[in-house]
Amino acid sequence: MTDCCIIGGGIIGLSIARELAGRGLSVRVLARDASRDTASWAAAGIFPPAPDFAAASANDRLTAYSDRLHRSWAEELRAETGIDNELGQCGGLHLARDDRGVARLREAQSSWHSKGTRCDWLTGTDLAIREPALRAAVEQGRLQCGLLLPDEMRIRPPQHLEALKQSCRMRGVEIVPAAEVRAIDVADGRIEGIRIARSGGGLATETIHSDRYCLAAGAWSGDLAALLGLHIETRPIRGQIALLRLPEQVLTRVVNVGLEYLVPRDDGRLLVGSTIEDAGFDKATTPLVIERLIAFAHHVLGPLPGAVLEQSWAGLRPGSVDGRPFIGAAPACSNAFVAAGHFRAGLHQSTGTAVLLADLMTGRTPALDLAPFAPGRRPEAGSPDSVQAYLARAAEASAG
Repeated sequence: MTDCCIIGGGIIGLSIARELAGRGLSVRVLARDASRDTASWAAAGIFPPAPDFAAASANDRLTAYSDRLHRSWAEELRAETGIDNELGQCGGLHLARDDRGVARLREAQSSWHSKGTRCDWLTGTDLAIREPALRAAVEQGRLQCGLLLPDEMRIRPPQHLEALKQSCRMRGVEIVPAAEVRAIDVADGRIEGIRIARSGGGLATETIHSDRYCLAAGAWSGDLAALLGLHIETRPIRGQIALLRLPEQVLTRVVNVGLEYLVPRDDGRLLVGSTIEDAGFDKATTPLVIERLIAFAHHVLGPLPGAVLEQSWAGLRPGSVDGRPFIGAAPACSNAFVAAGHFRAGLHQSTGTAVLLADLMTGRTPALDLAPFAPGRRPEAGSPDSVQAYLARAAEASAG
């Protein structure tokens, strides 16, 4: 029997496992999918500025706390494993194509300034100077103006995920691959065991026993939580991404236009994303969407001679009704905990989630109040970070 069993092998689950193992606990991770099939691997790796300001919401504070931890974790992971997750402050441009976009940027500028974040207004001419690859789009009227957020960062998700896996193994974590949870045995308000089946094992199941359990299975967490008598929404929202290989890199910063973005990599590749799709658990890419993403890249950057579509993929983000993740103890099970529903911020909030939940699981007082994230809360709709709000924005953008 291990001290802790983590259900979920994505970045949230592995981060929690690494933190617990670093505190001397024995940990087992049940990984349903291969690393490449997780939302963590599929993420673009954009970290918007994360200030900690007086009027910050609970979600803002979690992101700010996690953002600080990411900087130290990146150094620790590189020292432990030799893997560089490429976390770095590259800056981000947020651009407007039309008058409606300009109005939204003005609102965003006011919001960022109220948080104490560096945020500079750029005219079209300024954009062309800062990023010469945008010059044609500015001159032809496809881009009007933009905001520069110098503190925006990027990270390379596949490298970060691999570094986490190696760090976990070095700390003694057992990672069980292709493990599908079939049942959770609960008695007297405690989980007594988890029955799993492994791919290729037919109908045979085995029971995993542990002192404490943490549900961190991304979009699949909602159905598993129901086995504990707990209702949480982790609605899968598909996001598709195209990866272009360029003869040479043309951008130095992340470029955001509405919900779409371009993320330059140091190796000359360019990520083009992403979609907000209510497609259930379908992780397939669709040709029309990939074509639209490539057309977006050309709309912003021009023809891109020599560019090659190297690959494309999709991930399922676990959304929540109020835009806040579920982090904390399961109300009906004294040895069960939850970390799910992070939607588009899972990668960014993973470090803080790991440390705060590890505190809770080991009897320490967390640095942040976790009440706003309680798994047993009744989420209120209407948050701008909710699944519904993002689906509405995506529909509006598509109609426009």
